[in-house]
Amino acid sequence: MAKDGTTRFALLGFLTWGPMSGYDIRKTVAQSLGNFWNESYGQIYPTLKTLEAEGLVTRTVQRASGRPDRHVHAITPAGRDALQSWLRRPAEPLKHRVEVLVKLLFGGVADRATLRSHVARFRDEQRALLASYARSEARLREESADAPDLPLWLLTVQCGQEVGRAYLAWCDRADAVIAALPEPDPALEAGESRGRNS
Repeated sequence: MAKDGTTRFALLGFLTWGPMSGYDIRKTVAQSLGNFWNESYGQIYPTLKTLEAEGLVTRTVQRASGRPDRHVHAITPAGRDALQSWLRRPAEPLKHRVEVLVKLLFGGVADRATLRSHVARFRDEQRALLASYARSEARLREESADAPDLPLWLLTVQCGQEVGRAYLAWCDRADAVIAALPEPDPALEAGESRGRNS
């Protein structure tokens, strides 16, 4: 399913946790899904409007003196049915776009220091993600210790942690392989062909 299709059901899922404004949802997305899913205000508000038109959520306006009105959304029984139906469907296959791998694929014509710098930057990104996952796990264990869904929430964090650790191990191997390669032939930079089958 396309991401915007999944957005519908992610928002319905958040509303099972309680009524929320668009701002509340965006904040909750960042705290709970931010490491593996992202929703912008430009996606959230139009989707909430569509869900309301379809009868899957309701909207209540809360007036506040001196502040903008707060539009709070709640899931309807029809919304819960739609979410349940989506939860029963198989998840779409994972689609990765990892730019550092594309750079390495064509890196035969790049100097090795450049390739190693790409790997080093990727390693730094993974370390930062692992630190973020650790903070998320600690926050969940502290703030939601009694939540019946805590084991499921922790599974999402633990998946990210295991992938991050695997990427770090790969970075070590990649750096060692690149360091052992000779620099590219200058003739290739002059325009000679270098295909996989040449």
